[in-house]
Amino acid sequence: MSHTRLSYKPNEDIERERKRCTFKSLELTHLLDGAPEKTRERRERERLFLSDPELMDDVPAEYLSHKEKYELGVKKACKLFKKVSQLRDQGGDVEIFTQMLSGMLGSAILKDGNPFAVHYVMFVPTIMGQGTPEQQAVWIGRAWNCEIIGTYAQTELGHGTFIRGLETTAHYDPKREEFILNSPTLTSYKWWPGGLGQTANYAVVVAQLYTQGVRRGIHPFIVQLRDEETHKPMPGIKIGEIGTKLGMNATNNGYLGFENVRIPRENMLMKNAQVLEDGTYVKSPSDKLTYGTMVFVRVVIVQDVASYLAKAVTIAVRYSAVRRQSELKPGEPEPQIMDYRTQQYKLFPNIAACFAMRFAARRLWNIYNNVTSDLEEGDLDRLPELHAISCCLKAVCSSDAATAIETCRLACGGHGYMTCSNLPATYGLVTAACTYEGENTVLLLQTARFLMKSWQQAASGIKLTPTVEYLHPSHRSSGVWDRSVEGIIRAHEDVAAGKIRLAAGNMASRIKSGTSPEDAWNMTSIELAQCAEAHCRCLLASTFLDTLKSLEISDSLRSVLTHLCELYAVYWLLQKSGDFLRFSAVTAQDIDHAQRWLEQLLAAVRPDAVGVVDGFDICDEVLSSALGVYDGRVYERLFEEAAKSPLNKDPVNQSFHQYLKPFLKSNM
Repeated sequence: MSHTRLSYKPNEDIERERKRCTFKSLELTHLLDGAPEKTRERRERERLFLSDPELMDDVPAEYLSHKEKYELGVKKACKLFKKVSQLRDQGGDVEIFTQMLSGMLGSAILKDGNPFAVHYVMFVPTIMGQGTPEQQAVWIGRAWNCEIIGTYAQTELGHGTFIRGLETTAHYDPKREEFILNSPTLTSYKWWPGGLGQTANYAVVVAQLYTQGVRRGIHPFIVQLRDEETHKPMPGIKIGEIGTKLGMNATNNGYLGFENVRIPRENMLMKNAQVLEDGTYVKSPSDKLTYGTMVFVRVVIVQDVASYLAKAVTIAVRYSAVRRQSELKPGEPEPQIMDYRTQQYKLFPNIAACFAMRFAARRLWNIYNNVTSDLEEGDLDRLPELHAISCCLKAVCSSDAATAIETCRLACGGHGYMTCSNLPATYGLVTAACTYEGENTVLLLQTARFLMKSWQQAASGIKLTPTVEYLHPSHRSSGVWDRSVEGIIRAHEDVAAGKIRLAAGNMASRIKSGTSPEDAWNMTSIELAQCAEAHCRCLLASTFLDTLKSLEISDSLRSVLTHLCELYAVYWLLQKSGDFLRFSAVTAQDIDHAQRWLEQLLAAVRPDAVGVVDGFDICDEVLSSALGVYDGRVYERLFEEAAKSPLNKDPVNQSFHQYLKPFLKSNM
């Protein structure tokens, strides 16, 4: 049951949907939150923040200028995190920060991006993960208490995902025990870091380290960007904002250049590699130890995109319950558009995808914590697997969510194009994730490197890590699909294994014919990216099923989630039917059966669709959509939003007298 106060009598159609629901939405809410008390705590936080007049918008953000959006974002972020800190000091747990940074609540208050996000998600975690205990003692307290605001300056104008190609330099001067930072080219300017434009006064800067005349590779440095009192740029710092974007325009993405900027030796983060006073370089025990921050961010991204998709399907499903259009049968009332099978096909697999992504994010988080614990003990064995999982999940989930949200927008017809539907803004936020923190194709190719090594290990009889055990010959399927979800997952494994085998074989044959390994990799890269995607889809489907089997829930909720799990598996079987026919035991007759199975599942999900999105428990203030309101009074809300347009304040706009009337009277 939503906890939003209704201001209209609920729409009859949406009320009827809730009465026909076969399970209790509140049970699903408790499951997703973790426990009934977690739901209660989350709702209390939402009420506390969403009822605060200082955090409300006087004017819809779409009517503000770019400058006004940023200034409002900073104003609200300052008030928001001050309130968060007060709650923390009163005994609140760290979960409240998670809600603000990667949860529904933060995105409801800071609708167009959070200028402090990178401070909490990357600046602080990087110092914690790569700083020595002494460096943490100097910086973490100040950063955590927001005495300073930081960002993470890695990406440059000319280089993003290829970190080794970064051009910013840091030369060590042993006489003064300082590093000298420079931006030797235009393309070496840092470009994109959130909060860098005008918000942050410090940054973790990733630069090419030079000591004793030798290039040592990329390393992280803490650099002061602005004076702590005046906020003016420090000497040698060239800094500004990069301009408007498709979305996230309050995030304050910026550019940064250096001209002989000196920082103390102690400002290089030295938990791993070190530079001694005389310039002696002490190499890190493993170059993989720097993966931690990036993996953490990718965990957050998978959680984020699942939340954005949950918003979109909630909006589209509720609207589809209210909107009536056309005639199925002549002379009968116009049906709800959710009764059209094509509409169900657009929406219901994307409801299922919300759960697949959410469960995968939870699994990734657990693996991350386990591997991080192993790293503290010096065990690096599972780090490559974690890196591979985080890369492909970030790539596939962000891409799927962007496609799904656009599908939801189109499913709402013309009204979905309205800003007040919140679907355009939601799409703008989620599609950004397809390129930040690693461009998706590059991330799939990083996963493919792990898969190629795993394939070689399987061929040599070496024990494989859990997520690639299916590559071992002993795990091959029997060659028959039993038309079950488990069977589809085994077929997914066959598809992934087949694609990996083919890519490995094609690459090997190219190398054998005299092609260099690097060129062979590039020539095979389409297949390599595809095998990484196939591996990820196997991971998503199997995690959904494994999680469902482990849940202690009522029979009615289990039935609904089982339908969604089956729908997710069958949908992707049909989407990738060519691969299944090519690499698994699935036959053309099986595809025909799967199509009928899909249609049966759409019909089975139909009575519970509104109940499921109600179970996401996204209150109206967080949903921020005229089309997705809990009470279903869509048309009333659309008129309310139209009234907020500044163009409706005057019955005659001044442009009529200035331009239009003279034009009309000009006797052309």
